[in-house]
Amino acid sequence: LLHCDLVYISLDARLRMPFVNLGLCPEFGSSLILPRLLGHAKAAELLLLGEGFSGEQAAAWGIATEALGSGEAALAKAREMAERFETLAPGAVQVCKQLMKSVDREQLRQVIEEEGALFVQRLKSPEAIAALSGFMDRR
Repeated sequence: LLHCDLVYISLDARLRMPFVNLGLCPEFGSSLILPRLLGHAKAAELLLLGEGFSGEQAAAWGIATEALGSGEAALAKAREMAERFETLAPGAVQVCKQLMKSVDREQLRQVIEEEGALFVQRLKSPEAIAALSGFMDRR
């Protein structure tokens, strides 16, 4: 969700980032984006402890664009917004998106690369193997 331009979610959706709970580390820029978006303390709560949060909280924190009454309402809103893009000048949309993301692009690319390498290492760790096995056994 952290890389999406627009995110519509149900109010009661339950989300979490269970990286550490699974013996892993954040990936795809989460360790850079979340602290910038939420501040260090809240990001630490979500990333280190894997605390769950609702769609309503995701919208309040800026992780989601808007939280709506149900999953169906969120899907309808997402479709409505996607249809609006059909009326926009594609080149202008592309340039606008590039400008919005250009400031942090290189730093984000570096963090994603570092997280990816560490994530692969963590996947092979005894902690991750045990946690992932336990997770699969519970399913």
